[in-house]
Amino acid sequence: MTTPIENADCLVIGAGVVGLAVARALARKGREVLIVEAEEAFGSITSARNSEVIHAGIFYTHGSLKERLCVEGRDKLYSFCHAYGVTAKQTTKLVFAATEAEIPALNKLQQHAAGSGVYMTYMTGAEAKRLEPELACAAALHSPLTGIVDSHGFMLAILGDAEAHGASIAYLSPVTGGSAADDGVIVNVGGESPLALKCRTVVNCAGLGAQAVSRAIEGVKADTIPPQHLAKGNYFYLSGKPPFSRLIYPLPGSHSLGMHYTLDLSGQGRFGPDLEWVEAIDYNIDPGRETSFYTAVRKYWPGLPDGALRPGYSGIRPKIQGEGDSAKDFLIQTPDITGVNGYVALYGIESPGLTSSLAIADYVAERVP
Repeated sequence: MTTPIENADCLVIGAGVVGLAVARALARKGREVLIVEAEEAFGSITSARNSEVIHAGIFYTHGSLKERLCVEGRDKLYSFCHAYGVTAKQTTKLVFAATEAEIPALNKLQQHAAGSGVYMTYMTGAEAKRLEPELACAAALHSPLTGIVDSHGFMLAILGDAEAHGASIAYLSPVTGGSAADDGVIVNVGGESPLALKCRTVVNCAGLGAQAVSRAIEGVKADTIPPQHLAKGNYFYLSGKPPFSRLIYPLPGSHSLGMHYTLDLSGQGRFGPDLEWVEAIDYNIDPGRETSFYTAVRKYWPGLPDGALRPGYSGIRPKIQGEGDSAKDFLIQTPDITGVNGYVALYGIESPGLTSSLAIADYVAERVP
């Protein structure tokens, strides 16, 4: 039996933090918005498996969307959390040079961040040690704008505000296919009650599923869909008293921000994420990886006791660049690029996606048909 087609205004695919933020931004502009989510709850995949860090905007390429939207998003996030009663703590952060040989790179990072409007204080190793007595480093930069946020509370508040402005959400509703139409997009939604929606606007915020969704919609230009590379990040919790009162980051690598120390809002310390390229999504943690964690952490915390680390959790970064490739920017494609009237697709929304989410949403809302 042919599924009847129902008309809809805006469809947002994916209820992670970015999808929720996009839905809220569109609803606040007076659009009728439906969010469809394949899982049974919002924010249960990538948005629930990260460090919950509010990034200051230190590391990103000048002129990139990551730079612009992280800085804008950081300020929007702090303001939103204050207005809506979401717990966010401006913990600050130290980015350190482990050795004298790394100090020129640290100085370069300070200059780079200043070019993004993010100003950090240079500290000698002795000065950094006065702030964090357990830290062994040659020098450090103090980032006053870095913080942590209750990501679930943040998403709950975003969804609540979206619903207050008329948006609705359907769980266990995967997108199974679709096609271009002259005046929008027809999207097939599965679940207990499958339906076809003819939408004026569709925004693909499916995260790890974004490429699969785009490939399932006939008419989307195949050459606009980027490859997907899965970069797993594992976290290990720390047993015992936390050694640091703020976030601690080594100088970043080409694909990650290094084996950093973060803490959650309850004060629980953790290390990670590391970087593990994988072929399939699997959130199990190999306990054997703890050896590399001990080695990396002891470079800046020599006092890490044996047996103090235990497996925590893992997440998968939805990267659009592979191992050995240069870092890629957020990819936000409007209909003139996707080739389908009304179809917007977001790819590669990894870190700083949480920090940038409200700014990403405004950026999309300004550009959707």
